[in-house]
Amino acid sequence: MQPIHILLLIGLYFIVLLLISYYTGKTDSNAAFFKAESKSPWYVVAFGMIGASLSGVTFISVPGWVKDSQFSYMQVVLGYLFGYLVIVYVLLPIYYRLNVTSIYQYLQQRFGKVSYKTGAFFFFVSRVLGASFRLFLVASVLQYFVFEDWGVPFFITVILSILLIWIYTARGGIKTIVWTDTLQTLFMLGSVAVAIYFILTELDWSISQAIQANEIKAYTKTFFLDDFLARNYFWKSFLGGMFITICMTGLDQDMMQKNLTCRNLKEAQKNVLSYSLVFIPVNLVFLFLGALLFVYANQQGIQIPSMNGEAKTDLLFPEIALNGNLGFGLGIMFILGLIAAAYSSADSALTSLTTSFCVDFLDIEKKEAQLQKGLRKRVHILISILLVLVIIAFEYFLTSNVIDLLLTAASYTYGPLLGLFAFGIFTKKKIKDQWVWLVALISVGLTFVLGNLPSSYLGGYHFNYELLIVNGLFTYLGLILISRKQNQGTSR
Repeated sequence: MQPIHILLLIGLYFIVLLLISYYTGKTDSNAAFFKAESKSPWYVVAFGMIGASLSGVTFISVPGWVKDSQFSYMQVVLGYLFGYLVIVYVLLPIYYRLNVTSIYQYLQQRFGKVSYKTGAFFFFVSRVLGASFRLFLVASVLQYFVFEDWGVPFFITVILSILLIWIYTARGGIKTIVWTDTLQTLFMLGSVAVAIYFILTELDWSISQAIQANEIKAYTKTFFLDDFLARNYFWKSFLGGMFITICMTGLDQDMMQKNLTCRNLKEAQKNVLSYSLVFIPVNLVFLFLGALLFVYANQQGIQIPSMNGEAKTDLLFPEIALNGNLGFGLGIMFILGLIAAAYSSADSALTSLTTSFCVDFLDIEKKEAQLQKGLRKRVHILISILLVLVIIAFEYFLTSNVIDLLLTAASYTYGPLLGLFAFGIFTKKKIKDQWVWLVALISVGLTFVLGNLPSSYLGGYHFNYELLIVNGLFTYLGLILISRKQNQGTSR
């Protein structure tokens, strides 16, 4: 597939997104931008959330991770399901009862202003890093397969990617995102189905034959229960996945902002339950695709692409789809799926970061009405610039598989949120609010030190994503230390 064909597809795709943006952004109000006027149909949100939850990282990085981790990622995915149940029956009722625009407003009502700002700060850092990871991945693919041959610098590729997102989210915000996510989910899942079909056809296998093939079975070990000290031990991955979902979805303004656009709590709960049940088979399909990719690459003698002298398994799927002699149709579907997967999470991240900064740090709801829209638009531009800078920096620092790095980073940045919300929900204690920021920073520091200790210092134990739980526990214990007796009941 030629670079010019890829650019034409991207152009056509964004024309469609701009049309959606035009129709959903006609009011151009803060009520539509922040909460979609609370009129989103739950089933539309649910379908779109599949794409937003998977993102470009799952689309490219999960299949590429199969070589090193086999199907062990499913251990994490099973944990995700139980995390969604906590969101449905614990967190969503709180958010709807308090009628919040930013979910971190709960922390202000429960503890005070410093806790509120601390929670919002850690979300902001978490989402900037998460969105940057995802956009770095898609920008790398575009750079490797399109712009590098034309001598276009990587930073220009990044700027163009962010600019396109800014254009179609600038007016409608979350109201636009709810509908564009639906289209993006459709393209992403469709492209995976087409890729599996083409590869199976080339290998002359039916699905049942592929599942039973020894070549596939070499990649499909799922459960690792024999070595508690190993990084991929089942319970580490399961509990890590559970708490990653609680934090990266339930305590994340980006993901919750879409759920809060539903008409009421019951519809929001149906939304989360429905897409959480779909999440397990969809991730299994991505892993199956990964096994097929490596079998096909071995059969055809296709080398894993490299960037800056290092092999990048994340690039194997695009390499086969675009240069693997499987037909022009697969190339078209891959590009549509890639763009959909990447931007279904990145566009909502840009919107939620704008929302959080405006509501949590600038108190936009307390500003004069005539000033609010202009302030929101300026913040939207500044957040876009920040994402560009962070993504460009990643080019020089990222060396590992992107999904592994994303989940590892979440262990550090979401831990204080986990501790704060858990303490607020499961205790009635008051705290010395002015010291919360210090507790959070110390917790992250202790977690970082613990996570980077040589395994020989820990009896051979290797930390995985359960570091998130440890981080939350450090924060929880720190809050106990700064708690004080309560003379009157505190609202939860």
